[in-house]
Amino acid sequence: MINTITLMGRLVRDPELRTTQSGKEVASFTVAVQRSRSKNGETDFIPIVVWEKTAKFVCDYFRKGSMIAVTGSLQTRNYTDGDGYKRTAFEVIANEVSFCGSKEKADESAREIQKDREFIADMNNSVHEGFSQNADFEYIEEYDEF
Repeated sequence: MINTITLMGRLVRDPELRTTQSGKEVASFTVAVQRSRSKNGETDFIPIVVWEKTAKFVCDYFRKGSMIAVTGSLQTRNYTDGDGYKRTAFEVIANEVSFCGSKEKADESAREIQKDREFIADMNNSVHEGFSQNADFEYIEEYDEF
């Protein structure tokens, strides 16, 4: 039996990296892929899951809008949603991912991701320093609604 899928498309949003309870890294993302025989330019949005080193690689070097090639297999999961309905999810479990743009664009993307991470780290440090230095703050009643 054959269960092989190869896709090329663009990431719809930045990949999300998580760690399972057993300590394995897993990332998920969605790839927008144009249908090859569509006259109207229809696009499918395919959920992708990658594990361990590949998950880290994707999160380090790809972001929203990046062109990516994915090879893997189709997998289904059955679950019950919040309303009690039985659902089936289809996703590609990728075992290979590749850049599809130029090396310069990949390097530029990696630099932008690093800048974003540094900015977020600086902001987090600033916020934590601000809270520790200003332990006394005024309670604002208008935010009670939240």
